[in-house]
Amino acid sequence: MDLTQEFAARVTAAEQDLPGPELLPERLARACAELLPVAGAGLSVYFSADRRLPLGGSDPTAGIAERLQFTVGEGPCLSAHSLGSPVFADEEELRTRWPVFHDQLVTRTPFRGVISLPLQGGLQGIGALDLFVTPPGSVRDMSLFDTITVTTALSATFAAAMDQEPRTESGPAWLDAPAAGRRALVWQAVGFVSVGLELDSTDALSLLRAHAYGSDRDLDEVAQAVLEEQLSMAELSEAAGTGN
Repeated sequence: MDLTQEFAARVTAAEQDLPGPELLPERLARACAELLPVAGAGLSVYFSADRRLPLGGSDPTAGIAERLQFTVGEGPCLSAHSLGSPVFADEEELRTRWPVFHDQLVTRTPFRGVISLPLQGGLQGIGALDLFVTPPGSVRDMSLFDTITVTTALSATFAAAMDQEPRTESGPAWLDAPAAGRRALVWQAVGFVSVGLELDSTDALSLLRAHAYGSDRDLDEVAQAVLEEQLSMAELSEAAGTGN
């Protein structure tokens, strides 16, 4: 059985624990983590130049790592997407190129290396796969051929599912995945803060990110607190020193 066939078999096997079309991204991420010598995997898509939507991780810790890149606004996944090419980053490169992400990653997860690969085929330019490494493993242990093969298989499986699955008024079923739902709250909170503090969406997002970083919370958590009025506009404004 070659890698492509083995990947398909792992995705099918994951349906027992992760049933339903909305959990397809988590099944895909789990199959990657099981098939490649990595400690975790995460999948995300972009629905505009600056809006990244984490869809799922192979496990809860991988999900945290996926959200951290969005929370701090930097990381290998964002670079892989913008460059359109794979990024292999060990801990030293993470520390040098993305210091804020590195600090959060090593504080909150056991991961010390990240491989980010743009999705292929019909999903090229739309999404990316993150692979997370823990010591004594290294990003240098990874075969580029194997990672590209698995990324291509994932892309083909995901694209086929998107073509075949029924769509609701809100979009494809995987938008109902837990990770996607949490991220939808972020964009709602951006709009709420934008109106409340008379900021454009970029500045509103930056303000939420700054508060998340300063309070050692995920951006998703801060967004939820804003929408549930547990975090007021006054508190956000004071923390940032905007004085609005």
